[in-house]
Amino acid sequence: MKKELIFEGNEKRIYAVDDPNKVIFHYNDVIVAYNNVKRARLKGKGVLTNKISALLLDYLNACGIPTHFIERLDDREQLCRKIEIIPLEVVVHNRMAGTLASKLGVEDGFKPANTIVDLCYNNDELGDPLVNRDQAVALNLATYEELDLILSMARKAGKLLTDLFHKARIELVDAKIEFGRASDTGEIIISDEISPDTCRLWDEKTQEKLDKDRFRLDLGDVIAAYAKVLERLESV
Repeated sequence: MKKELIFEGNEKRIYAVDDPNKVIFHYNDVIVAYNNVKRARLKGKGVLTNKISALLLDYLNACGIPTHFIERLDDREQLCRKIEIIPLEVVVHNRMAGTLASKLGVEDGFKPANTIVDLCYNNDELGDPLVNRDQAVALNLATYEELDLILSMARKAGKLLTDLFHKARIELVDAKIEFGRASDTGEIIISDEISPDTCRLWDEKTQEKLDKDRFRLDLGDVIAAYAKVLERLESV
């Protein structure tokens, strides 16, 4: 089924398949932070992110939020719909943590009364800057109608994921969600991955960090934290 390599990123590779509207995502063991300034290889990390992302994307599909995920093929690979990337990131914040907290001068982990949704231009060279709707349209990243749909889908996905993680005794602090246009239909769908690499996840009881912040902040035990997330999600 797998044919030529069509994309190689830091943490995954994408392969073409016989069907021109499908691709295979292969998750490797590399972990990066701070726009690739910090990086390492952690044995087994790709297996965990593949399984977690497959579980979460399959859950969103089942809840009526379309994603590129079709099926998990093995420990490291999943079959996905091919998309045209929309170079935007939507970050759904249930708490203010990390850069957002420091930028706004609030305590890390501050919990607002409302959910915060940020729209960012997905551009590593520029540091993924915040953009508003008018700027996104001016840059030809999406139309106003597409932005309405993207932001609505992100809010719904954030709520669904928050509820699922709560059942696993994990708090979804924030989640980065990416989108694309399906190559066969043109519909806007959630793409890339949803995992501890793209979310902040805290243990509800202890506030232990169970995500990539363990790598960013040199807390250690990254693999153990990711494994805990998978184990709890599988038990829901």
